Amino acid sequence: MLGHLGDALRLAFAMFWQVLWPLALGFLLSAIIEAVVPKQTVARLLGRDSPRGVATAAALGTASSSCSYAAVALARTLFRKGASFANSIIFEFASTNLVIELGLVLLILLGWQFLAGELAGGVLMVVLLALILRATLTRKLVDAARDQAERGLYGRMEGHAAMDMSVTEGPLLQRLVSPRAITSIAHLFFMNIYSLWTDLVLGFLIAGALGTWVPDSWWSALFLTGHGAGTEVWGAFIGPLVAMMSFVCSVGNVPLAAVLFRGGISFSGVIAFIFADLIIIPILNIYRKYYTGRVSAYLFAVSYATMVLAGLAIGELFTILHLTPTNRAISVFQTTISWNSDTFLDIGFLVLIALLAIRFLRTGGIEMLRMMEQKPAATHVHARS
Repeated sequence: MLGHLGDALRLAFAMFWQVLWPLALGFLLSAIIEAVVPKQTVARLLGRDSPRGVATAAALGTASSSCSYAAVALARTLFRKGASFANSIIFEFASTNLVIELGLVLLILLGWQFLAGELAGGVLMVVLLALILRATLTRKLVDAARDQAERGLYGRMEGHAAMDMSVTEGPLLQRLVSPRAITSIAHLFFMNIYSLWTDLVLGFLIAGALGTWVPDSWWSALFLTGHGAGTEVWGAFIGPLVAMMSFVCSVGNVPLAAVLFRGGISFSGVIAFIFADLIIIPILNIYRKYYTGRVSAYLFAVSYATMVLAGLAIGELFTILHLTPTNRAISVFQTTISWNSDTFLDIGFLVLIALLAIRFLRTGGIEMLRMMEQKPAATHVHARS
């Protein structure tokens, strides 16, 4: 028993060590972007349901890295401040599924085909969401969502959603190197880590356990491996449902995706699975509290349909282009930690994290983290420089 547990923990740590530096780089780049883009500007730009508004929502969501809970809370905040409901949902999707750290972790753990598929599928899903929301979202649903949102019921990461630590005074380069900007970057960096750490830990531990304890034959039976087109279609349908049951969001899904792909799920299924972080059961419950149960059910149906369609379309496209990955021997399952490029990069980023931590601790960072789970009293937070 202890031997099996040790094997699972070793695999979980090997996955973590392999993606530590890309995670840190992604969080850092996201923090830099958030430090110069005010959230009030985001809300103002998302007010109209037009192609330009959709593109802006996707672009700003991509620049605004968030865990799924923070993304959902921020989307409601933007909706209450004047963003359209459809654009708020598209922003929410992009801020968890088209972000830098997710792409880097996909590249390292699964390979470039999965990164390309996730990016192409993300763009396609934004288009599908915009079209389906435009065709099916009624005024009655929007009014019900707005009335419920204005009640301000508490969900998760409400303080995170309300915090705005952007530096807006002066030219861009001058802002980036100012003491206030460095402090904001340090605070945003650790705020993003704090909001995601439970999902990351759960993702690595669950992936380590499943990758070690569940035999490949069980996965093959579940995913109907070896049935051609039927395997592709079934994978796209079941992938989001597996994610829904995992209770893991955002980047934490990627280690699980590696286990599922090794086990036999189709490429389409992996893409749909990665997109499904916003339909896990806790998120659906928050939708119910934020927008009513009817709107929650509507968002689940629309999101699930677009995930399946996007997964199938990308899978078919990659098949036509002969780009579908066929090697299921994911390297991390055979990798042991050694003195290679990943280790040196990890050490370098750990030094950078330590420097940011010193700045964070000296400028009221702990107090800021306590505010993340509190009901917001204000919308703009100034970090001490």
